[in-house]
Amino acid sequence: MANTIRASVIQSCTARFNLSETLDKFENLTRLAKERDGSQLVVFPEGFIGGYPKWSTFSCFVGERISEGRDEFVKYYNAAVEIPSPAIDRIAEVSKATGVFVVMGVIERDIGTLYCTAIFVDPVEGLVAKHRKLLPTACERFIWGQGDGSTLPVIAKKFQSFVEPTRTVETKISATICWENFMPLLRTYYYSLGTQIYCAPTVDSRESWESSMRHIAFEGRCFVLSACQFATEKDYPPDHPVADASNRNPDNVMINGGSLIVSPLGKVLAGPTRKPEDILTADLDLDDVVRGKFDLDTVGHYSRPDVFQLKANISP
Repeated sequence: MANTIRASVIQSCTARFNLSETLDKFENLTRLAKERDGSQLVVFPEGFIGGYPKWSTFSCFVGERISEGRDEFVKYYNAAVEIPSPAIDRIAEVSKATGVFVVMGVIERDIGTLYCTAIFVDPVEGLVAKHRKLLPTACERFIWGQGDGSTLPVIAKKFQSFVEPTRTVETKISATICWENFMPLLRTYYYSLGTQIYCAPTVDSRESWESSMRHIAFEGRCFVLSACQFATEKDYPPDHPVADASNRNPDNVMINGGSLIVSPLGKVLAGPTRKPEDILTADLDLDDVVRGKFDLDTVGHYSRPDVFQLKANISP
């Protein structure tokens, strides 16, 4: 147990596309995870900063766009953040003040294009890396650009052992966003770099998501930390599209959570939770990764490189 760290996933949502309110929420939840649970690493959901525009169409039609959709995109564009920026600096300040390593989903603005991005923020070094979602899903392609192989980091990080504070725990951390988790070659790439703490920020709140996370943990022999948003209509601006415009209700659920933490043998350590706002915390014994590799290493002794080979283009 000496190789143990304590980690949390945060189930929450963007505050009405309001950056200042959302950053305050981030700080409060991070401090709570640290002060109440002793967390050393926290994972926030996909698009936590910038927001996930559930039910929006941006008035897109095959062969045509109209002014209402362009106006909606302006609002969404203005809610996104640049990397680096004062907003990222604020996140780094909270990370430093609490000593918590942060993995968070943000909507990144880069000149005229938005990206669904995960950032890695170290309490000592600040922003150390980002990952842009390789392939937005379905209508997300209207509003987000595609990431490339240059932002597929696996971060080596040393933590103080949660069990024996005089010892150092070395681990590797990655992030895979929402339906990227259904890309087998991407998963294999991260496995090949030795990911041990596989973070999965998402807005997929279907019950089947748990099965996917358990499979990935078992397949990759890694801890999976999946943070999903939980949002109701009141968490969006009053004029935001909803599932049934004739039956608006502040308490109607837009995104139904389901955050969870899974061990390298596929055992659920915490969650899934359907609470509107929740912090799930678990102790991660990194030796469990090695215990799992004993009989299954999909990029090592349980692979056939003479038959199958993975090629990754990691250039910008």
